[in-house]
Amino acid sequence: MEPEREGTERHPRKCLTSKGRELTRISLVAEGGCCVMDELVKPENKILDYLTSFSGITKKILNPVTTKLKDVQRQLKALLPPDAVLVGHSLDLDLRALKMIHPYVIDTSLLYVREQGRRFKLKFLAKVILGKDIQCPDRLGHDATEDARTILELAEYFLKHGPKKIAELNLEALANHQEIQAAGQEPKNTAEVLQHPNTSVLECLDSVGQKLLFLTRETDAGELPSSRNCQTIKCLSNKEVLEQARVEIPLFPFSIVQFSFKAFSPVLTEEMNKRMRIKWTEISTVYAGPFSKNCNLRALKRLFKSFGPVQSMTFVLETRQPHLCIQYEVLEAAQLAIESLDGILVDGICIKVQRPVTELTLDCDTLVNELEGDSENQGSIYLSGVSETFKEQLLQEPRLFLGLEAVILPKDLKSGKQKKYCFLKFKSFGSAQQALNILTGKDWKLKGRHALTPRHLHAWLRGLPPESTRLPGLRVVPPPFEQEALQTLKLDHPKVAAWRWSRKIGKLYNSLCPGTLCLILLPGTKSTHGSLSGLGLMGIKEEEESTGPGLCS
Repeated sequence: MEPEREGTERHPRKCLTSKGRELTRISLVAEGGCCVMDELVKPENKILDYLTSFSGITKKILNPVTTKLKDVQRQLKALLPPDAVLVGHSLDLDLRALKMIHPYVIDTSLLYVREQGRRFKLKFLAKVILGKDIQCPDRLGHDATEDARTILELAEYFLKHGPKKIAELNLEALANHQEIQAAGQEPKNTAEVLQHPNTSVLECLDSVGQKLLFLTRETDAGELPSSRNCQTIKCLSNKEVLEQARVEIPLFPFSIVQFSFKAFSPVLTEEMNKRMRIKWTEISTVYAGPFSKNCNLRALKRLFKSFGPVQSMTFVLETRQPHLCIQYEVLEAAQLAIESLDGILVDGICIKVQRPVTELTLDCDTLVNELEGDSENQGSIYLSGVSETFKEQLLQEPRLFLGLEAVILPKDLKSGKQKKYCFLKFKSFGSAQQALNILTGKDWKLKGRHALTPRHLHAWLRGLPPESTRLPGLRVVPPPFEQEALQTLKLDHPKVAAWRWSRKIGKLYNSLCPGTLCLILLPGTKSTHGSLSGLGLMGIKEEEESTGPGLCS
């Protein structure tokens, strides 16, 4: 069976619709190579790109077609007896496109599997195993019926000769040699490349003959000198870059997509930097209360300082009963205070401990959850109440703290004295959890939780302008011009444009194949108005992630 559909790089024949990849043609051949079904299929959603060079399908060909996916499913059920064996190349993707399951299958991409679970292209197997050329470049699109017959022949060859014969062919070496020849390079010793730690990713791709895609705007296009095997596509706009990325990325093992945006004005940049600093200050601040008017202030200060370093602590007296506003130096201390004290009784009064509610803290619960799940924090814990001899005590008990990689003991910048909190980095989450249980137990009596702030985040925040001196709890009001623009959603406003593009790039990420590693780089800036460090966001596309908008982290 060979459905012609929108697929991955392993199956480039496709039709791109507004909802992603959809079936456009299916070919079914019986044993002996007789074609029993060859149907064009009308996608349910709007077609964005027919990808004619791969599928051979055009708007003119598909316009009169009325056959829908449900019709194809009905035909297949009628044609196939219950004990039929379906044969295909990357058959899991074919069945997914058909939205069907079948109990008896043979997948030739798994019969002739590559190293580390990768799959050979059908065209390569046809040439090396069967000695035939398919998917010729001078032909408009691929012949789905021809491909279906080829897949059947490959399955029959494997069943006749067995895996030992396939192993003797050394397909991996043949494929690597062919890729290198196609790239116009002399074969290199991959081991030599790996011995040089400064070898770039692009040079590594060159060494094994892998193709690279570079998508950029014409005005910003630059050459990639370290990659001679690179296909560069220059576009007129960011919108065109995005559209090309959705089409081309599945066809390449490695892609670089470059968007270019107009720089924010110095006034807006300064305002956004201030708001970022204020946001971080506010999510590290908690309000606690109500307390009785005769409460022991000294005891309360001691209680809240036990969770971490306090930047400031003030009484809020405008309320009927007194409240406290505590601004912590680190986010972990604020979160620990909320988790430990919210809802407890103090002098017979049930108190609430919560963050201030402003437009900058509305999503703080989501932010905290994402930070806690960040891979940088998976093996790290935060501890409060540590003494100057804590490190020595820790190292005296190596059996209790297996997998300990680093002890981070912050110091006061002015006095040089060690602060009363620290971070411990372990090799695994399990080791970190075990250590946390011990250190917060009755013997050590420390307070702690899993870390929320990667070390590089502190460095980035230090690069922002000094934090605002506004009074705690005062609402941040955007400048009039910005407020007006956000209310009217003017498309040309830089902040609105950035928000919209963030969603578009998020959709591009969610359209990637499961297992795809995605790295987003936000370059830093240098100007007469100040400098700002860049950021890198990394994530691996999971199988269960939806195709809707969603860190990219």
